[in-house]
Amino acid sequence: MAGPDLEARLDEAALRELLDSSAGWRRDGAALTKAFTLKGFKGAMAFANRVADLANAANHHPDIHIEGYKTVRIVLTTHSAGGITDADIALARAIDAVAVPPAGKSPAAPV
Repeated sequence: MAGPDLEARLDEAALRELLDSSAGWRRDGAALTKAFTLKGFKGAMAFANRVADLANAANHHPDIHIEGYKTVRIVLTTHSAGGITDADIALARAIDAVAVPPAGKSPAAPV
C-alpha cells in the first residue's frame, strides 16, 4: 500500500533511471505516461484489469485509458502531492512486470 512517505517524496535518481531505461515511460508535466499495445480488445481489457489489481493492492490508482480498442495508456501522478512521487515510480515498475505475460501469451508491447 502506498503510504504517506511514498506519496510525499520523490527519489529523483529512481525517476531518472525509469525515464532513461528502455521501458517507455515518459514524463508529461506532473505525470508519468506509457502506452501498451495488446493483440486486441480482450487483451487490452485483461491488461487493464491486471493494472487495476496492482493499483488496488498499492492503494494508488492511475488513470487507465483504452484507446483504439487495443491500446492501454497509463497515466500516473499523485494528486495529493501535486506531481510524481515514489509511489508512482513503484507502480510503474509493477505495471511493467505484469506487462510481461506468462509463457505462450502475447506481451503488452510499449508504444
